[in-house]
Amino acid sequence: MPTTLPRPTFPQTALLPAGARPISAAAGIQEDEQGGVCFLYGWANGRWAPGEDAARRLAALQLIALKAATQREVAAGFGTTPATVRRWGQDYHEEGLAGLLRERPGPKGPSKLTPERAQEIRDLRGQGLSQYQIAERVQLSRFTVRRVLSQFPAAPAPAPAAKRLPALPPPEPRWAERGAARAGMLEEAEPVFTQGRELPLLGLLLTLPALAEAGLLAAAQTVYGKLNNGFYGLRSVLLMLVFLACLREPRAEGATRIVPQDLGRVLALDRAPEVKTLRRRLRELADRGLGSEFVQALAQHHATARSAAMGILYVDGHTRVYSGKRRLSKTHITRLRTAGPATEENWVCDGDGEPVLVVMQEPGRSLVKELKALLPAMRELVGDRRITLCFDRGGWSPALFWELEQANFHFLTYRKGKTRKEPARAFVSVGHRQARKEYELADRRVRLQLPRATGRPKTFLVRQVTVRKDDHQIQILTSRFDLEAVEVAYQMFSRWRQENYFRYGRTHFALDALDSYQVHDDDLERSVPNPAKAQRRRQLRRARQQLTEVEAAYGQAAQGNPEARRPTMRGFKIANADLGQQLLAAREAVQGLEAELAATPSRLPLKEVAPGTQLLDAESKLVTHGVRLSAYNAESALARLLAPHYRRAEDEGRALLREAFKTSGSLEVVDDHLEVCLNALSAPRRSRALAALCDQLNQTETRYPGTDLVLRYSVNQPPEAL
Repeated sequence: MPTTLPRPTFPQTALLPAGARPISAAAGIQEDEQGGVCFLYGWANGRWAPGEDAARRLAALQLIALKAATQREVAAGFGTTPATVRRWGQDYHEEGLAGLLRERPGPKGPSKLTPERAQEIRDLRGQGLSQYQIAERVQLSRFTVRRVLSQFPAAPAPAPAAKRLPALPPPEPRWAERGAARAGMLEEAEPVFTQGRELPLLGLLLTLPALAEAGLLAAAQTVYGKLNNGFYGLRSVLLMLVFLACLREPRAEGATRIVPQDLGRVLALDRAPEVKTLRRRLRELADRGLGSEFVQALAQHHATARSAAMGILYVDGHTRVYSGKRRLSKTHITRLRTAGPATEENWVCDGDGEPVLVVMQEPGRSLVKELKALLPAMRELVGDRRITLCFDRGGWSPALFWELEQANFHFLTYRKGKTRKEPARAFVSVGHRQARKEYELADRRVRLQLPRATGRPKTFLVRQVTVRKDDHQIQILTSRFDLEAVEVAYQMFSRWRQENYFRYGRTHFALDALDSYQVHDDDLERSVPNPAKAQRRRQLRRARQQLTEVEAAYGQAAQGNPEARRPTMRGFKIANADLGQQLLAAREAVQGLEAELAATPSRLPLKEVAPGTQLLDAESKLVTHGVRLSAYNAESALARLLAPHYRRAEDEGRALLREAFKTSGSLEVVDDHLEVCLNALSAPRRSRALAALCDQLNQTETRYPGTDLVLRYSVNQPPEAL
């Protein structure tokens, strides 16, 4: 009867000596500078000196042969991979012990991974460093760091805030202050922060440094001073509107789709204002009639902070479509290619396409008149600098170009009207580095005929740059003789940045939203086109077409008539008397309509055309425009800071920011700092980019509005997958 020892029922790792690490329930290993020992059930099963790789590999294969450990367990215990252990077994099976003596490929020097450095890697991992950071710190490859951590992964140290802060605490009710506000005794509620972790929407605080650069709160306080006494003051209302815009709920009704306590924590209040409160406060701001001054103050802040981008300003009109029941004047809607009730606005954007200024356009005024009216405001923005105004064909006017030149402005626009094409030999292919494309350009000087006026020359010398695309030629006029032709073309085509803002603003910031139902009567004495004039023109056009058809029929009948061979057509005229009467009647109709058209006035007072016409409230729209353009510019500033740290920033930068705005995190007041620790984003590369953005925002030393607390941002990076 064979004498076999019974298999122990308890883990034999308890029999391992001090300093040895377990490989499986039955085996263990101990390695130091003296060599290594392999243990089986507490007994030494193999020993090797430093450098004896063959003996070490043989001990590993014996554990697998004795089924004391699996191939994966042996690989982890001996600090290698299962594929390597499998290759050892193949070499031993084919060549015996000599197969294990095979010289290793690669560097022949001693391994850089010493026990001390391995322990340092584990310690650094315990401090929360990523594998990239650890590899750079210890001067080893990331593969080596991952191999060490796969053997003994160190649990990352939890964030200090998570240990002592409660999770998602409810804000403390502020009944006493609300009672004082109802009695009219509270000017505005002071910021009181709810400290805790896993607070929703904490990423909205990322906008505060960029919002301070945009100057929203400073401009509002300068223009409006303060609101009437109440719990929600000017600061909390404006921040609430900005946060709603960042969450893509820019209208006041968006507050119904967000938990009030979640936004209240970000606003340093117990809850966010409701829809009726926001509307009442917006109505209070609009009633003061300072919307234009508010937008101008924002533009001044933008011009100061972004002076480098103010060298060229894009000016264009924007049509805001109205679909309500009020009776508004109709205007042409370009993107819909039809006419309908709408209001018109004029926007000024900087060289990067970021909005600077918005002005409500008077109904019926052309872009030429609006540009003339905008010149004083733009001169106030840029000072004595000679900047370039870029606009489309709607601003075509040689007289306007002359006035811009006299006012120390450059202009850049498309040429309008019929002109002769440039010959093929005049074009030269020129590349533009920033545009990453080539243009076929022809450059020459032309003279424009100016209307007669006192003190004005007959002609005006300008520069014409023609861009050829296939058989089509685009002619650009400018007063900039100092720029290269390719730069003129690039700046002109960059005008689409402003159109891109309009499209993005309509989609994400409710640029065309109806924020107020207030209306007022239009100026009934305002001169408007007479619709009867257009009706007479249409009637005359149809009458002339009918006359042409009758004349053609009469001529064709006369050509094929046998009476044409005779000296007279008397018989034909008698036989075709009806056709002759139709021709006579058509001629009389044309003459009558021409007389009626000449007698019809081209323009009439509005009261005779549409006496019930109304206008939408412009003041409330100017306030919301100021808030939303500030939110857009703040997002753009964050996107510029993010670009160097995120490879796909041009395509996904704003999408990353939208995700960051909605992320949760921990909030804690530490001394004179407000610690904002955000949770990681959906991907490690996004989290790293957000962490780099936080480092840059920390350098601004921005204070939370209404407090002396300096914002300090960080990202709670999760451990990377091994």
